[in-house]
This record gives sequence, structure tokens and C-alpha cells, in this order.
Amino acid sequence: MEEIEELSPLRVASTVQALSSALRGNRENAPAANRGKGDRVFPDPEKLWFKESSAKNLRNRDFLSPTTVLNTLYADGQVPPAVMSRVLSLRGSGVLPVAGAEVMGEGLRLRVDRAAAFKAVLAGRTADYLKPSSQKEGCVLINCPALHPKIYTPTPETLTLGQLRTVLLADHMGALLRSQGFSVFYCPKLPKDANMVAFLRALGIDWPTAAADLTYEEQEEQILKALESSIYREEGADRGRKTCRGGGGGKKVEEEEENEGALRINLKRVFQEEGLLGYDPSLGTCTVQRDSISQLAQLALCTADCTEVTVTVLHVTSCQDEFRQQQMAMLWRASGAPHAQKHVVCGPVKTPGSHLTAAQYLQLRRGQMKEASEMKYGDQVEGQTWDDIIKVMTSATVRFELLSTVHTSPVTLDVQKEGGVSTKGPRGGVFVMYNCARLHTLFDSYERGVEKGLYPEIPEGSQLDFSALKEEGEWLLLFNYLIPFSELLDQSGQAIGYEGGGARANIKTEQICKFLVSLSKDFSSYYNRVHVLGEPLPHLFNQMFCRLYLLRALRELYHCALETLNLPPIRQL
Repeated sequence: MEEIEELSPLRVASTVQALSSALRGNRENAPAANRGKGDRVFPDPEKLWFKESSAKNLRNRDFLSPTTVLNTLYADGQVPPAVMSRVLSLRGSGVLPVAGAEVMGEGLRLRVDRAAAFKAVLAGRTADYLKPSSQKEGCVLINCPALHPKIYTPTPETLTLGQLRTVLLADHMGALLRSQGFSVFYCPKLPKDANMVAFLRALGIDWPTAAADLTYEEQEEQILKALESSIYREEGADRGRKTCRGGGGGKKVEEEEENEGALRINLKRVFQEEGLLGYDPSLGTCTVQRDSISQLAQLALCTADCTEVTVTVLHVTSCQDEFRQQQMAMLWRASGAPHAQKHVVCGPVKTPGSHLTAAQYLQLRRGQMKEASEMKYGDQVEGQTWDDIIKVMTSATVRFELLSTVHTSPVTLDVQKEGGVSTKGPRGGVFVMYNCARLHTLFDSYERGVEKGLYPEIPEGSQLDFSALKEEGEWLLLFNYLIPFSELLDQSGQAIGYEGGGARANIKTEQICKFLVSLSKDFSSYYNRVHVLGEPLPHLFNQMFCRLYLLRALRELYHCALETLNLPPIRQL
């Protein structure tokens, strides 16, 4: 069994890159193998190999270079012996160990040395697989327009489901970006005594707050002066202005008009002259309103908290409000704000046959969760412990319903009272939390077995023979979830910190939810099939301990993934 350097976590991307280099070799030598073919167009290196993920394909291969690729690279698709030798002897930092390779009808298929991979991940620094591969620098301000006061501060009774989706998305993105190393701030700050604060906390969202009597008069005055002197101010507009006083905190603002003329800014010139892509060409000229000044003042105040040089502002908004938020972004730019700005735009939330506010939706799901729990667990569903469990399970249900879909696509919810939520089956948040709890129950059972003298303590990983992990589901859990998770986290920060590529941020916000649901399905299948805590016989302990190492890492994986959704793990059900 090949030893893997402990300080080099195994990565799928590193392995694919090394395999591609081995397959292509020195590019100047490649035409010799294709003599007479003329000028050949070689495939993108990233598409030479594909990681397998289905249980069916993983029975005989872990990576595949398809026949179409081989036919492009080599005459008649025949892999030269020197190339095969390079593939078989592949080594390097982060590269999965190779056990064998062969050319079959579907292409060149490669098998990983699974025992060596299990040992590298489970007996090494498992924590390296549960965090991003590198830490980034910079500040991200997440702006949620749904929470900004228009005349009054929004309440749970006025918040729409589409707006609730943007708030949940903002909260999830903040946790993801913090794991990347970014400093994350949120805008707006809500009044401490606002009903919205308690509502969001019921969903596990700890949104920043400010004193209820906080005003933004100074910042509003600064913003207004900057817009009055902006080069993008519309020519011919009266130099009079509206003075905004006390626009923050949802308090009604008294407007004093010094002249009849309105302040207008040519937003189209802003994005055209500054070379900003992806903004609506119909933005045109904007008349500056009181609530706009208030929002810009709060944005300016929040960015003042950012001490890093690089500041990126993410506006998380619904598709109905995208045009309005593009106006705000260009208005802020016209006032002199230098920060990169991106827009994360959410599709609508549809509830056929019903119309619910965010408060009604949460109340419905909480009631359904309590009812489902009582049907399954009976009279024991009472007391503070169960109240806490139902609160977390309700939050998980809501988050997975609204975040599992690509954020730009619509979400359709079944909010009929008889629809309910279920504690069984692969149905999103409840299913994920239930399987996380099963892992805690397993280790509680093991610890009780140790106390009774049935099992010894788990030994050091270096003392175990991980070739005992031969079950199909065991490799599936390592290869599809534990090893790739770090790279999944890496993707969350790729669209941050630069302003090129358009107005919208290309962030795949649905991936964590889908990852957790898929993980739970595969773990549940494995757990229902395999008896992890076997008979207390010494000759069976090695396999049991190897499985416990795998499932302990899986438990930590659940915790880390749920943390990005601000969901605490459920330890018992």
C-alpha cells in the first residue's frame, strides 16, 4: 500500500490536472503520434479526464479519459506505452494514489488505491478536508434591500416569501464567505426592538442590530452633497435639493424642499463611462428619492467598518427588485463609492392556491413539524429540549425549501395545510438533520459499549488496516463527499473581489443544500445495509474501527456543511 504524504490533502482537481499532464506529455512530441493528421485541435486539459460519481461506474473505475479524447490525442486511439507508464506512476502533491489503469471500450479507465486513500484522509489531517484549501483576504458587505426601511421598518407580516428567500440567501452566503477568510458585514442594521429581529432569530439568523433611535443624518447629508456635485448630475436640473433628515431606522422623514427642482442623476452614463458590464441599458436618468438617500447612507456607514483594502458589495435581491437595486448601485457609484458591486438575484417564490407572508409560512411549517414529530415520537414531544429540536428542524425545512434551487430560478412551495412535512424519506432539511442525528446516536452507542467493556477505545489510525473498507458505500462516501468538500467550499469565493464579468455574481448558492441531501441519501443507504457496531470479537475490531473513523469524519463533515447554513446539528431524535 503506497504511503501518502500527510501534509498534502488529496484533491480531485490536483489529480485531474496531473492525469491530464501525464496523458498529453510534452506537447511538442504529440504530433509525432499523429503524423499525417494535419493540424490537430487538442482538447481542453480540464476535459481530458472525468471523475466518476455513480455507484455503478465506481465499481470498476474512479476516473475516465473517454475514447473520444484518446482518438483526438493518439492515432487510432492507442495509448502509447510511455504514456501509460506515466499514468501508472503518477505521484505529486494532492494527487490520489493510482492502483491501476486499462484501456477498455469506453476509454482509459483508472482505479485509485483505495486503501491508501482511506488511510491518507482518515488517519491523516482529516480537518484539512473540511475547510477551504486556502484563505482569502478582503471585506464583503452583504446588502439585503428587503430589510431596508421604505417608510417603516419591514415586519414579518409585510415580508414576502420572495424577500425571505433573499434574507436566507444573504445569511448563507455570509457564512460561506467567512469560511473562505473574508470579513463579512451586513446591511442594513435592524433596530434592536424590531419584530423582524426576533423572527430572524427563530430561523437561526443573527442579523446585526443597532440602537432603535439611531439616525443617519450625517451620512445622508454627505451622500446628498456628493450627488449634487457628481459629474453624472443631469445638466439643466435645478440646483435646489431635498434635505433628508432621520431617514434610518424606519422613522418617517420630514422633507424640506428648498427649491422646486429635483436632483437627477444620469445612471446610464455611470456604467457606460466607467465600463461596467451587465447593467440594464434602460436605467436612464434617476430622480433621487428620500429612501434612496437613506439606503446609500447605511451602505456608506457599513463599508466604513471594513478595514481591508478590497471591499466587495453583494446586493442580494429578488428579481422583481433587480432594476431598482441596479439604480441604487449606480447612484452610489455616482456619489463616489469606489467599491466593486455585484448583484445576486433570486427568482420568485410561488405558492399555488395560497398567499402567505413570511410570518404565516414559518408558523405553518412550525406547526406541521410539531405535528409530524408527535405522530412519530408520541408523548415524549414536550419540554424545552423538544421545543429547541422543533425550532431547528423548522429552520432546516425552510432553508432547504428556499435554498436548494438555483437562486435565479423560481421556487414552488406546497403550503397547503394538509401537505405537511415528513420525518421520513429524502425530503430536504428534515432528512438531512435526521441522518446527522443518526451519526451522533451511533457514537453514543459505541461509547456506552466502551463503558460496559464490550469494545476497546478507538486506536490511532496508523495502527489500522484500512483495506478492510471494501463496502461499495464506504468508497462512495469518501470519494464523493469527504475528499471533494474542500473544493466545493473553494467555489463560493471565486466570484468575489473583482468587478469584471457583469453585474451579477456567479455564485452557486444551491450547492451546499444539494450536497447535504445527496450525502444523506448515500449515507442512509449505507447505514441501513451495514451493521457498523459488530459483535465484540477481537478479529472484527479492525473493520469496526475503520468504519468508525470514516463515520466520525462524516459526522464532522455534516457539522461543517450545516454551519454554512447556520444550522446546529441535531444530536438526538
